[in-house]
Amino acid sequence: MSLFANVSFDQILISLMATIALREAMIAFLPDTIAGPNGWLVRSGEEV
Repeated sequence: MSLFANVSFDQILISLMATIALREAMIAFLPDTIAGPNGWLVRSGEEV
């Protein structure tokens, strides 16, 4: 049986939405040096 045979569209969609929500939460709650315009983990916005 294929590795992807047991993965449904709903599972893929929920994992994608959870990934986006986690990224947005990191941008909102972590300091700018970690998750900000010049952050080393998540870069968001324009670099100055």
